[in-house]
Amino acid sequence: MLSRRQAVGYVSVLGAAFAVAVVAGFTAMGRQVDADAYDWMFRLNPPAPWQPESALLTIDEASLAGMGGIRRLRTILAEGLESLEGLPLKAVVLDITLADAGDPSEDARLEAAMCRISNLVLAAEMLPAGQGWQEPLARFRHCAAAVGHVHAAPDELDGVNRHIPLEKVAGNRRYWALALEAFRLSRGVERIVESPDDLQVGSVVIPARRVDARAVLLRYPAPASDGSIPTQRVSIEALRRDPALRGQLRGRTVFVGVTAQSAARDRLMTPFATARPMPGVEIHATAYETLARGSFLRRASESSVLLFAALLAAAAGITYALLAGWLAYAAGVLLLVVAHAVPFILFARGAVLPYSVPVAAAWLSVAGAASYQYFVVRRQLRRTEAEKSRYQQAVHFVTHEMRTPLTAIQGSSELMSRYTLPEDKRKQIACLIHTESQRLARMIETFLSVERLSAGQMELKREPFLVRELALACIDRTRPLADRKRILVETGEIEDETLVGDRELMEYAVFNLLTNAVKYSPAETQVAVSGRREGGHYRLAVKDEGIGMDDKELRNLFRKFYRTRRAVASGEPGVGIGLSIVEQIVTQHGGSVEVSSAPGKGSCFTLVVPVAVSADTASR
Repeated sequence: MLSRRQAVGYVSVLGAAFAVAVVAGFTAMGRQVDADAYDWMFRLNPPAPWQPESALLTIDEASLAGMGGIRRLRTILAEGLESLEGLPLKAVVLDITLADAGDPSEDARLEAAMCRISNLVLAAEMLPAGQGWQEPLARFRHCAAAVGHVHAAPDELDGVNRHIPLEKVAGNRRYWALALEAFRLSRGVERIVESPDDLQVGSVVIPARRVDARAVLLRYPAPASDGSIPTQRVSIEALRRDPALRGQLRGRTVFVGVTAQSAARDRLMTPFATARPMPGVEIHATAYETLARGSFLRRASESSVLLFAALLAAAAGITYALLAGWLAYAAGVLLLVVAHAVPFILFARGAVLPYSVPVAAAWLSVAGAASYQYFVVRRQLRRTEAEKSRYQQAVHFVTHEMRTPLTAIQGSSELMSRYTLPEDKRKQIACLIHTESQRLARMIETFLSVERLSAGQMELKREPFLVRELALACIDRTRPLADRKRILVETGEIEDETLVGDRELMEYAVFNLLTNAVKYSPAETQVAVSGRREGGHYRLAVKDEGIGMDDKELRNLFRKFYRTRRAVASGEPGVGIGLSIVEQIVTQHGGSVEVSSAPGKGSCFTLVVPVAVSADTASR
């Protein structure tokens, strides 16, 4: 179970993962990922085959070559329109902007052919920077039932045309798309009903929001093996040679335009990346078929995208909060599968859900939650290991520090039980047992206090004590050990000063330094103790004439269970935790331990303790 602080951190990690995913979805890379995923899903879910309502009457390379080239374009158009006379057609769309006057005779022939066509739609093109429109000449326009714009919408990142804007506005004039006007005329509808979210043509409701320029995603049919689309296609040159081909156009909406690669400048890529670029007239025919089928791809709203991504992030958080081990990772993999699969499933049902935001949210949330769980578990493991280590240190401390008083108590009690001793000797031994038992009790209490301080379970005592009195008491306790090795403990100048803190713990620290100095010094040497105040600190130094320590030993000196070369060489028992306890005690008092030593030149340990210890420092 996570603590409150850990829970806040956990939620923050998930929130950050969600925020990064959302921001990444609006970058160019995120939009490109969405576009590529859309194309991939589109290719896997092509529209079901159906009978097209439209047909293409094209000016292909053969038509240009056989009918006079691009300079005779209006004559070619006129002949193509003349070939449609008498056919029952739903509408005819001319995907060529006729904004400039041409040869008068050609224009006259083209005008006459136009006026004999019912439901004719002409093309208008927006001027650069949206300053206005290139519109059909008035002589042509009066023959048309409607005028529509010719603009597609290739993606600025990759040039693929995935949708078409049904509405374009420039210079205070609005035009509907060629395909929309042709669809309206083919249904015999006089006007298009508008709302902010859709358009209605007769009984057909087109999901096209005004804020998106009424964009509609195109239902491109899967191309044939030669790259062509299934829409019926007849060239003007072929129709001139074989008038019987007119029957292939009967009852359809005919889109007339240039498909010759040498003349068609509007050739666009489609989601079928392996297909050839598609001429603009085919784009418009595809848009018409999309409207005629009435089966539209609908973009998911931004709120639904954010909600789905948030649900994925929340699911990742709940998964790794409640589960652990392989179950958590299995659930995380399942969550990633869901994030990848849902956009595909929705696309197959006509809903387009952006890919990058939910997938990124799932990946980042799963990774973040799993990493957070891992580090929390590792931290708890380290804490457990630290507690185990502290317990082991306690056992070592008992065996090391308490051996001397226990030996004295055991030996004295054995003497009393085995021998008949004079009364004065019995009293002396009883006094020794009492003294050593009190010493043992103080050791136990000191150790427990140090352990509680290390674990943050107790506060230091705050009581005044005289540092000179404490130092002299420790020296007196050390003299018997020093006398056995004929070591002189010299009390130099020890300035008296009142410190505030835990006297018992500080006494343990000073006594430990003194006993170490005696134990690790050769016989017939001397140990010097001095103390003075410097500024706001009191410096109590213990200097010996032992073998000293090198830099490596000094760096590891206060590490638990580390034994120096001098300790090993002396043959003295010990496990190397005394100095680490000394450092803890002094640190808890807001001070530090300074050591100066060199091989063959002895060592000097200096306790540096603040003269006035604040309550805040003492309670750390």
